[in-house]
Amino acid sequence: MKKKTLINTVEIGVMAAIIAICSWISLNVGNVPFTLQTFGVFLALQVLGGANGTIAVLVYIILGLVGVPVFAGFTGGVGIILGPTGGYIVGFLIMGVIYWFSEKVQKNTLIQVLILVLGLVACYGFGTIWFSKVYANQGNAVTLWAVLGWCVFPFIIPDAVKLAVSVIISKNLKKVLPKIRKI
Repeated sequence: MKKKTLINTVEIGVMAAIIAICSWISLNVGNVPFTLQTFGVFLALQVLGGANGTIAVLVYIILGLVGVPVFAGFTGGVGIILGPTGGYIVGFLIMGVIYWFSEKVQKNTLIQVLILVLGLVACYGFGTIWFSKVYANQGNAVTLWAVLGWCVFPFIIPDAVKLAVSVIISKNLKKVLPKIRKI
């Protein structure tokens, strides 16, 4: 295996692990737990770039699907993904794909942040639709406003803070990583 391929593989694994650790840092409030997952996803995308960052998110999701307890509350398994909040986890992958396909226009930090915000909005949208459908299929009718009130509105400010912190940390990591990669 080439050194660069090995380094990429290790970095993807480390970022998938960081996303998992961030998901374990959780505060349950209402129907959807507050976690640092989005911070981990933001960090993976910014540090590794769109392709490898998205692969790290995919690895994280696959680990959870096969039952490794990488999701909030040390949970894992198909049931989590198929449950009401699973759409937000799948939405992380959508966020990654948006970031990946827009890398050519990411000329500065502001554009990069705006693309991450666009990805987050897509994640919110996909997750909200998923939540509504699964919740309704469980025999619980719920309005769009109720789902937004449970699953989106309370997370906007915390996610904005996580995004800001991830930008600062990723800039510092990008300065150090080239030195580490030479070891």
